[in-house]
Parts: sequence; structure tokens; C-alpha cells
Amino acid sequence: MTGPRITIIGSALSGNKGASAMLEAAIQTLSARLDHPQFTLLSMYPAEDAAQNHYDNLDIVPAAPRQLGVTINSLALAYRVLPFLRGILRSRSRAVRALVDADILLDQGGITFTDGREKFLLYNIASILPALNVGTPVFKCAQAIGPFRNSVNRRASRLFLPKVRTVVTRGRITHEFAEGLGLRNIVAGADYAFSLELDGSEADAVSEHVDLGFFEGDTVGVCPSVVLQKKVDARGGDYVGQMVSFIEELRARGKRVLLLPHSVRTGTDKTHNNDLPLCRDIHSRLRLGDDLLFVDRELSSQQLRYLIGRCDLFVASRFHAMVSSLAMAVPTLVIGWSHKYREVLEMFGAEEWAFGHDELAVDFLTQRFEALDARRAEVAAMLEVRLPEVKSRSRMQADLIVDVIGR
Repeated sequence: MTGPRITIIGSALSGNKGASAMLEAAIQTLSARLDHPQFTLLSMYPAEDAAQNHYDNLDIVPAAPRQLGVTINSLALAYRVLPFLRGILRSRSRAVRALVDADILLDQGGITFTDGREKFLLYNIASILPALNVGTPVFKCAQAIGPFRNSVNRRASRLFLPKVRTVVTRGRITHEFAEGLGLRNIVAGADYAFSLELDGSEADAVSEHVDLGFFEGDTVGVCPSVVLQKKVDARGGDYVGQMVSFIEELRARGKRVLLLPHSVRTGTDKTHNNDLPLCRDIHSRLRLGDDLLFVDRELSSQQLRYLIGRCDLFVASRFHAMVSSLAMAVPTLVIGWSHKYREVLEMFGAEEWAFGHDELAVDFLTQRFEALDARRAEVAAMLEVRLPEVKSRSRMQADLIVDVIGR
């Protein structure tokens, strides 16, 4: 017996565990609301995602960027303009069949149609255009869009975003950008990953690889990002050196440090969606000791969230590592590169604990950490108070998706 068919793009099980958290949150929340839903992921990393797929109702279909941009988009356009070929196209292309049979396409790209990321604009368009061409409604799950000052991005956004059934904005700044563009199909929400629930098995699973006794002292989690590294180093900085100096300063102050990559691709040194090579470089420059724990492997999004929740304080550069720390009410200091960080922290009244990569210096980072450490109890209490409302705004989009399917 099968129920509604839901196709998803822009997320993954492997690599970026923020993408995994969004995907698995959608599966969790929609499976609780629908009878026997069937999910298909159009995957950028099909082999890696298939290896990690433990869901009986999730099918993995290859959709690497070139395949998506050329093959799948061409076949979907042919499906639209050549009705006599529809049966053949549907039978011979798993991707076309997944889109045609779907009741809805969920676009889970974390940040799309944004100035300064024009090199990703074609992918942003290619992710939703096939569904539009075959007549499947598109639902953009909570994400950052805008600003739209760049003429190319602005024209593309004005052309394609109004064709989407619903755009869920991930915070105040994104919502204001969307309103400024004149969009009327927007709903204010919160990142879907806030809906991710732990199932209680995480401690046992993690303990096979990590000594959980490490967390008996005052523990600070540090989550670097290769995206931030590229931005810092491009302006002549030394991101790795700064992270090493900061971690050693924490240890000199009596803190225990958990070095945690939140985006990992097993079996490759490629750095796209993979912070493990960066973290290995940082770790190789640190002195060994019982006050340092490096997670040198790929863990699931739930296992990572559990580990982050064991920390007393957290320093994040990966966006969804920040989401997990906030979801576990851990006081968090954020080094970011986009408005997407600040607008989420605003929901918790914690925007003062974020600063941009252009301000990154060891002394400044240490000063901001000291300030957070001094107010940790106050900040933790504030996160606990705000968290239920943020989770409610996150889960709301599952109800919106069910409504679209029902129609």
C-alpha cells in the first residue's frame, strides 16, 4: 500500500549533515502526518546517499549537477512540449518518473537565489524547473533567499520564484528581502532541521566511536567550516592558524575541546561539503592531550546533534551545526558569512553572539567567547524559553506540505 509521493531535491544523507537533518526532519514529520508516504531524493551523491539510506520508503535517484542541469531538465522540457513522448520519457527516466508521479517537490536548498552566489544560480533554477515543466507543485522548504540587488539574480528571482507554490522564509531578513521583491507566495517559518528529533539510540551508537566520559569537564565544541576558510584565506588570513591558536587558548584556560566536523564525505579528500580534511589539518597542529577530542569520522545528523548537546558551549561556523546547538539549548558563538546566521539567532534573541568572517581575529574571537562564557546561564535560559516557538514554526511547514498534497 502506497500513499502520497514526495520528491525532494537540495538535501542529502551524506556529506553536509545539515542537509541530512532537513531531509530526515521532512521524512519524520510527514510520515507522522500522512499514510504510507513514499519519498524520492534527487541526489547529488547517489552512491554515498544510497549507502547511508536506512529508510524503507526513501528511493535515491541520481541527479548530479551536470545530469540535473542538462539531462533531467531537457527531458522534463520534452515532457512538457512533446505530449506524444510522455509515456516513453516517464518509463525510461527515473528522475522524470519521480517528478511526474510526485504530489509535490520539496526544494531543500539551504540558501538560493542570493547575491554573491551567482555561480550557483543555474543550479538553483535547475533544481525547480523540471518540476515546473511537468506540472508538479514546488514547495521551497525554509531557506535563505536574497538580497536581490544584483541584476542577474534579481531578474532570475522575479521570473522563477513566483512560479513556486510556497516559499518558506527562514528568518526576518530573508522575509523582508522576499517582500521587497514583491513575492506573495511566502510564509515565515524556521529551518526544517529544528524539527529533527532524536530517537534515544544516539548515545549507544556514538559510544562505539567516542569516549563519552570526555564530557565530564567544562567542554567547548568547535565546528570549523571549509567555506569560511576559503573566505578568510582569500583576504590574506590564516583560518587554520587562527583556529589552532583559539583552541589552544581554550585549553590553556582549562576547557576541554571537542573538534567536530559537521559536513563529512567519507572516502574522499574533496572539500565540497566536506570539512574533515580541514579538521584533520587543524588537529595535526594541536598538541595531544586528554582535554582534546577529535571526531575523525562521519556520524549521522542525530548523532552529531547528541554530541553537540553534551557540550557546555559551542563555537560554530557551519550553519546547521549552529542549528543543532540552538536546538539543544547550548550557548553558541557563531562566525558566519551570510545573513542566514543572524536571522536564525534573532529568533532566540541571541544575534549579539554572531559576527562575520571579516572580523575574525584570535583576540576578538577570544573576547567574544569570554563574554558568552560569563553569561552562559542567562543565554542557555533564553534559548530554552524561545526554543518551543522556533520548533513550532519549523513543524508548521509540514502542515503546509500536507495541505498542498491534499489539494
